[in-house]
Amino acid sequence: MFAPRDPDEYLLDSERRVIRVRLHWACLAWDVFEAVALLAVAVMISYLLPPSMWLLQNILWYAALFVVLRFAYVVLNWWVERIVVTDQRMMMTTGIITTKVLMMPITKVTDLTYERPIMGRLLGYGTMIVESAGQIQALNRLSYLPKAEQVYDAISELVFGDKDAQKARFSMIKAQRLAKRKPMVG
Repeated sequence: MFAPRDPDEYLLDSERRVIRVRLHWACLAWDVFEAVALLAVAVMISYLLPPSMWLLQNILWYAALFVVLRFAYVVLNWWVERIVVTDQRMMMTTGIITTKVLMMPITKVTDLTYERPIMGRLLGYGTMIVESAGQIQALNRLSYLPKAEQVYDAISELVFGDKDAQKARFSMIKAQRLAKRKPMVG
């Protein structure tokens, strides 16, 4: 009841999911550094304070607890955020308390740009810039995208590829899935 919906629940029966990913763990690097640094400062200050300043130490440890809870919230938010690309649209679901669904039809995509910095090459992520028909969309810049080359290739195929071949491939996949669901007779 309180858990965010699975992104696949937003898909139509006529849609075929091509990609489903969450952002690369490297997007949490600054938050990890920040939390560790603030906790280290709290421990150091607590160690240096005399025992007679117990009120200040309590306040300091409540602040450290707040840092840990904030970091847990950031990680949980990263965990539930998903990017889904289907044969008809791109979609991103975010949010723990308030779920937000961002969507852009594949037919609106006019240009794709793919960037991969040095750290992205080492850790396996990249950035994809999606341009649409003269508008800034909610999904215009996807940073920390894991396996960005595969995502770029798949979206390029959907946008600029042969539509008839895609439909034939989708109908074959659908037929195979239906055949697997039928119970064996005899």
